[in-house]
Amino acid sequence: MMRGRALPYLLVAPAFVFLAVLFCVPLVQTIALAFQTGTGFGLGNFVQMAEDLNFNDAVVNTFRLVGVAVPLQMLAALGMAVMLGHLRAGRDLVLWIWTIPLGLSDLAAGLVWLALLNDQGYLNTVLFHLGIINGPESWLTYETPMALFAAIVIAEIWRSTAIVMVVLVAGLQLVPKEYAEAASVFGASPWKIFLRVTLPLLKPSIQSALILRTVLAFEAFAVVLAIGGRNFPVLVSEAYTWQHFNQAPAIAAAYAVVVMGISLAATVVYLRVLRTPAAQRA
Repeated sequence: MMRGRALPYLLVAPAFVFLAVLFCVPLVQTIALAFQTGTGFGLGNFVQMAEDLNFNDAVVNTFRLVGVAVPLQMLAALGMAVMLGHLRAGRDLVLWIWTIPLGLSDLAAGLVWLALLNDQGYLNTVLFHLGIINGPESWLTYETPMALFAAIVIAEIWRSTAIVMVVLVAGLQLVPKEYAEAASVFGASPWKIFLRVTLPLLKPSIQSALILRTVLAFEAFAVVLAIGGRNFPVLVSEAYTWQHFNQAPAIAAAYAVVVMGISLAATVVYLRVLRTPAAQRA
């Protein structure tokens, strides 16, 4: 009997050890390093981080990227998920094509868009042959901040909208069709059925997708670095700079703690704003 009771804990033990060693221990070490100063513990690293010339730009750029990319991704993913639900043939093929970007690493995706948008890239080549421009145009420099920001947003949307779509597609599979059929019988239009029936029942999936995507957007790094380099600093790229170029791991840890705190705060907001009723959770 005791052996049977212990079996579930034995099965969970490897995952628990894995998380403890590869996640919890580094997390505690990073937090301790962020508050560690030459004389003990304090906020000195955070003060030095805030005095960094790129800190304000990194904060603004990070929130701009999250504030623009995440809503656009949610809208695009929701539309894609609904369209998939209405396809009668070729659904698996379309889903496979839309999820191709998930097979690329963040850096590879950034390099793809860099090849499209740099001075000698495909976009300039096409525009030149069409007679729209007279020579190579620079889209990704500090002199063209709006074009640079738009390029990063487009690359982020292309790279990671698919993961949001997959979550929403799974959520749509759990929405009972009987509710929509009943609403249709009582004369509700397709648009009203979507707003009053499908969307509320999809709230748990929307909540999960928003949390996942927002946290990952606050951690955006490789795509931004590949396309914008130092011309578009974000919080994680500044952490990388302090760690590898400035050789100041404590400052980099402070950046990491700030990103973690912002991500946790966003998660709490989503959990409260998009709270699912107990009856729906059951």
